[in-house]
Amino acid sequence: MARPSSVFYPETTAAGSVAQRTFDILLDEIMAFRLKPFELISEKGLSEALGVSRTPVREALARLASLGLIDIYAQRGSVVAPLRLANLRKSQFLREALEVGLIARAIESPERDELVRKLRNELAIQDTLLQISDDQRFFRSDELFHQHIAAYAGFPGIWADISAAKLHMDRFRHLSFPRMDSVAEVIEQHRTIAAAIERGDQQAAEAAMRHHLRRVFSVLGRVQERYPEYFSASNQPEPSRIQRFEGEIRVGEPVTS
Repeated sequence: MARPSSVFYPETTAAGSVAQRTFDILLDEIMAFRLKPFELISEKGLSEALGVSRTPVREALARLASLGLIDIYAQRGSVVAPLRLANLRKSQFLREALEVGLIARAIESPERDELVRKLRNELAIQDTLLQISDDQRFFRSDELFHQHIAAYAGFPGIWADISAAKLHMDRFRHLSFPRMDSVAEVIEQHRTIAAAIERGDQQAAEAAMRHHLRRVFSVLGRVQERYPEYFSASNQPEPSRIQRFEGEIRVGEPVTS
């Protein structure tokens, strides 16, 4: 999975839009590891960098804390949360339960042939993206492959729930993909899933999806070894590991408040 690039946020004066865009920017920074685990975040610094008042920044940090991406330290402030294995395992479990549960409905869909066509088209795109090493577009194609299955299972709106469930899984994959994972193997796993759906083999399709979604654990050790400073085995505060954020927040245009 490629690291996401900065998102362009058009100017708006609506307070709700400012709060949402502030949240989106900070989420992007955390997921891309431009805001790194254990870095201390200054409300004042963020409000100045984004050109907003402290209120939307405070609201965004509260939302991120509720998602487990920010830790609040008494007398210190907001700190980017480390990667916690408990969060990764829960995230993967939820995603697997939801996506495997969609397989039977997708196979039973009267439009299964159309689904298979879309999956095959996406696989052809992924083969091309592998050849040109376009990791960013491959990530989007990867998402679309799974979204097609959800849509033809009769739950197109469920992707928002799956996206929320897999948040910590995605954050981990930003570190592992593609440097410590294989795009070619991911594509072959997609191909196996698509073939089983085309045959109408529910058992094989569900098994292939489980295997695919558990892939994250196969590279876990290598990622921990390479980035030990990003991980924590504890759910408790670790003030000794806090560092001051020295980078810059990336944003296409100032967020006006």
